[in-house]
This record gives sequence, structure tokens and C-alpha cells, in this order.
Amino acid sequence: VSQLPAIMPAKKAAAGPSYKSLIAAAIAGLKDRTGSSSPAIQAYIVKTNKGLAFKKHLFNAALKSALADGTIQRHHQHNNSFKLGAAAKKAKKAAPKKKAAPKKKAAPKAKKAGAKKTAAKKAGGAKKKAAPKKKTKTAAKKKAAPKKKAAAKSA
Repeated sequence: VSQLPAIMPAKKAAAGPSYKSLIAAAIAGLKDRTGSSSPAIQAYIVKTNKGLAFKKHLFNAALKSALADGTIQRHHQHNNSFKLGAAAKKAKKAAPKKKAAPKKKAAPKAKKAGAKKTAAKKAGGAKKKAAPKKKTKTAAKKKAAPKKKAAAKSA
């Protein structure tokens, strides 16, 4: 009876990016409004990652996993097409916020923006004054309408 070694060798980490991230990048790169089909995503991955030994079963497993966790979603009209899900869109929005956070020298500019807001409020006040003029024009149109009816009765 043979015995297994006490310590199992550790699995090797994947050399390249995960298939899930490749799928998300492919959908973003294809920019198809109605979603990207599975064959189109596969072709894009193979074309852009020359050194990748593409394995379809790993691709399909990653596709199912990405659908389950919300990274991608099926298009509502084209069932075999996939588009980026809400989770992937949130991740994209979070990344620019991190880049903007280190910039703290923008505080003096905020005062200038405040001045612009006050100017915009003053302009808004001017717009409110213009509104009554529009009402008078519509009143004139209403007065013109009865004249047309009177003309129609006389004819």
C-alpha cells in the first residue's frame, strides 16, 4: 500500500490575466451596442493575446462565473450577446476617483468656481424676469384664436 506525501505541492499561479478579466476587456474593446457574441469575444482574446494558449473550457467557465457575479450580463434582446454588467461599470467609475483623490491643490480653484455659481445665480434671476414676457405672448395667441373663430362664423 503506497502512501501519499504528507505535504501536497502548491498549485502554480496563473501566468497571465484571468479569463474573466480578458472577457471584460474584450467586451469593452469590441464596443458593440447590442453586446458581443461568445465567438467574437474569443476571437478578440486570441487576436490581442498572442502568447495565450486559449482553452475554450476555461473561457466557458469564466463566462458563466462572470454572468453569476454580475461582471457581465446578457443583452435583453440578443440572448447570445454579452455586455458589461453593473459590477464592471462600478469598478470603472471607482478607478478614476482614486486618481483624483491625491490632487489636493485644486482647493483654491473651488473659490473661483463659487464665484461662477453666484454669476450663474444672477443669470438665473434674469431668466426669471424673461418668463413673464413669454406668458404675455401666449396670452396674445389665445386672444388671436377667438378672432379666427369669429371669422369662421361670418364666412
